[in-house]
Amino acid sequence: MEALVQLGMVSETLPSNAQNSATSVSEAKDYFVTRDGVKFAGTHLIIDLWGATNLADPEHIDAVLREAAIATGATILHGHFHHFGPGSGVSGVLVLAESHVSIHTWPERDFAAIDIFVCGACNPYNAVPVLKKGFLPERVTLAEHKRGLVG
Repeated sequence: MEALVQLGMVSETLPSNAQNSATSVSEAKDYFVTRDGVKFAGTHLIIDLWGATNLADPEHIDAVLREAAIATGATILHGHFHHFGPGSGVSGVLVLAESHVSIHTWPERDFAAIDIFVCGACNPYNAVPVLKKGFLPERVTLAEHKRGLVG
């Protein structure tokens, strides 16, 4: 843990329901989803924010991404954000029980690249209004990819 702290900001706040416990095969839940007749592991959103603000502040980025992850219905397990120095960008990730949220920012270009990948009942589209409120982008581009398509 000390090595992670030296690399950047480590967010250790765990929700009360986030824990490590062994689950037997008979108890294991299949988090694949079926929507519109298609079965897949989860939805991966690729989100680009242009003309965005607050992209050099790791604490702000951590808070916004946490709010966005919670809006999807996900469980946050761990977060790590690295600031590259004053006025420079931030790279970070929230590890979710349902997958991850990641960000890379270029404050000099007012640009942020965000990935949200969630499985199960989580809805990554619920994060978009939170991201808009937190970063006030002038323009948002979004692409969706279904991960783990089943035959």
